[in-house]
Amino acid sequence: MTTGSSESPAQPTGRVVVGGAGGFMGGVLVQRLRESGRQVLTVGRRGADLRWDDDAGLARAVDGASLVLGLAGKSVNCRYTPANRAEILRSRVGTTAALGRAIRAADAPPPLWINASTATIYRHAEDRPMTERAGELGEGFSVGIARAWEREFFSGELPGTRRVALRTAIVLGHGGVLGPIGALARLGLGGAQWDGRWPIPASRRRAGTAHRFGARWGAQRFSWIHVEDVARIVGFIESRPELDGPINVASPNPSTNRELQATVRRVLGIPFGVPMPRWMLEIGAAAIRTETELVLKSRWVLPERLQEAGFRFAYPQLEPALRESFA
Repeated sequence: MTTGSSESPAQPTGRVVVGGAGGFMGGVLVQRLRESGRQVLTVGRRGADLRWDDDAGLARAVDGASLVLGLAGKSVNCRYTPANRAEILRSRVGTTAALGRAIRAADAPPPLWINASTATIYRHAEDRPMTERAGELGEGFSVGIARAWEREFFSGELPGTRRVALRTAIVLGHGGVLGPIGALARLGLGGAQWDGRWPIPASRRRAGTAHRFGARWGAQRFSWIHVEDVARIVGFIESRPELDGPINVASPNPSTNRELQATVRRVLGIPFGVPMPRWMLEIGAAAIRTETELVLKSRWVLPERLQEAGFRFAYPQLEPALRESFA
């Protein structure tokens, strides 16, 4: 592994255009960029400087910008109904296409466009970790969304703009996924989430939306990243012009679901947690309108390219990351 520092040799400067700043991760990144003295223009459906349907405004915003950061996308924490599936796709591919049109229209295109992607693009992995070079892409609805998202992002020629896709693992911090995880733990339901057999209707097989039986006894891998490291990685990529293409954004120390739940209980001072088998998870997911894939898929991802480039994680271990997030 190449040695080096994760700190930029010089603080990046210049205007940043952030699409999708209203989410958990986007809010933190915008705050960190502004704290560093950057001018930030946001793009969103509401409460932003620009709207997604304002092609002329977007073109003016990215013209002369130093960085475009695309983070838009409807949350996948929902039931995969036909309407939700369509919006999950549209909100990623459509917004990425809008940023691409704006950059192509610019007289002074930004030198760097970083766009969100997802570590879910890799297959369910229990046998070995997925890296950028040796990772195997999966199948099904979620993977199809990720493939379409990256396909749109890397389509066409942008000779003046370097493109980086952040294949981001589960993001930890004050908010996001830890809200419901912590709530379950405090109710005594913070045990390992067990996979098991469950009937899959033909309609869900055709749509690719049903999680197929995999890891047992909470052994599914849980790849994660602290949101502060995400912000630091954005700055690191700005300062490393050799980095382009897909980048895995994940801690070098993934956990298992069983270890995650035990660590959450330890951090919160909860003495026990009732395990939640697949049948219980399926009933609960239907009740709160979400999908069991989000907790049962084994995501085993390593940040090979970041480590080779010398990035040093502020939160490489799970327990300190959780303690900061629950503080």
